[in-house]
Amino acid sequence: MAIGFDTTLLARVLLTLATLGYALATIFADFNKTHATNPKWTPHARFHVVWQISSYAGFGMLALVLIWWPGADAIARLYLAALMAFIVYGAFFVAVFAMPVYGGGAYDDNGYLPFAAPLPMFAKRWDVNITVFCVQSVLLVAGVLSISAAAAG
Repeated sequence: MAIGFDTTLLARVLLTLATLGYALATIFADFNKTHATNPKWTPHARFHVVWQISSYAGFGMLALVLIWWPGADAIARLYLAALMAFIVYGAFFVAVFAMPVYGGGAYDDNGYLPFAAPLPMFAKRWDVNITVFCVQSVLLVAGVLSISAAAAG
């Protein structure tokens, strides 16, 4: 009896990790006193962060269905889930690079503060959000490469 190997399994796992990064981690990272219930934030800013968290959780649930639903068009569904993640992570980096335009900041003094850099050649301190989203983006790119390999194989 031969054991079958799902060539999309690695892509599914990597995309699941990338999806959980924007859909689940943001609930824990942002729905607390550093963001959504932060008394130093204006009520409207808190409204927007709860909206963002809820949207990401909803898109994440949809992406997980696309990733793990059995049946036809698995490769197309994986690419669609990857595209959704690229939109979320891409928008994050647009916001990071546009901070000088709108006066934004990567962190607040009463939020998640930067930490000592493990590789200080780039910077002495690293921002938590930027670091996590960079790692998640690497997982996402690896997932897309895995989809391509599965599609070719």
